[in-house]
Amino acid sequence: MNTTEVFARPSVLLVDDDQELLDMLRDYLERDGFAVRCEYDGLSGADAALSGRYDIAVLDVMMPGLDGFQTLARVRTASTMPIIMLTARGDDADRIAGLEHGADDYVPKPCSPRELAARLRVILKRLQKQEASDTQEAQPLIAGTLKLWPTLRRAEDNGTPMELTSTEFGLLEVLARHVGHPVSKADLSTEAIGRPLTRFDRSIDVHIHSIRNKLKPLSDGRSRIQTVIRKGYQLISG
Repeated sequence: MNTTEVFARPSVLLVDDDQELLDMLRDYLERDGFAVRCEYDGLSGADAALSGRYDIAVLDVMMPGLDGFQTLARVRTASTMPIIMLTARGDDADRIAGLEHGADDYVPKPCSPRELAARLRVILKRLQKQEASDTQEAQPLIAGTLKLWPTLRRAEDNGTPMELTSTEFGLLEVLARHVGHPVSKADLSTEAIGRPLTRFDRSIDVHIHSIRNKLKPLSDGRSRIQTVIRKGYQLISG
């Protein structure tokens, strides 16, 4: 991420085939201090996202050619940039699929520009706090064989680098800071995602499932992240 751009004028890539919607969102976001570029199909959107010129991207699910999920998958092959999916309101399947493909968050359509701007700022603010200087590496957060460098957003498990999205890193960091103790889904949502947990919201569960698949299991084969009934999730020091 370009640190100068984040503090001065965050750059946002909007990808949707609905030109009228993007025109409205771009006008609002530019007045709100963002630099915005619009792409109207998944292929162009993926190419733009992989150019490295943008701090965050917003992808619509329903697009001709490459749909939002395919676009997201293409971006995730080479980039962990933060990505928000625009999903149909009430369509839990699309929301879960987006998170499973590596999205950091979702906003239901029709969405208000104000809501989208707020969600963008939450994610970018979280990333600002995690940015490190180019010359000095902070001390790692250690939980057994797991090492996290919060300012660098870098993680290693037993010496092997982990490929984590921004949201996955945030969740794992919160769990690592409370290693051996359960953390509620409400606290995970507030601390790692930056928004209150809403009723029927399964985003935390989907992200945790993805992190579990990326962590090496315990010696007995159990996951390093345990579900504690009625209390949340707990990271076990392995």
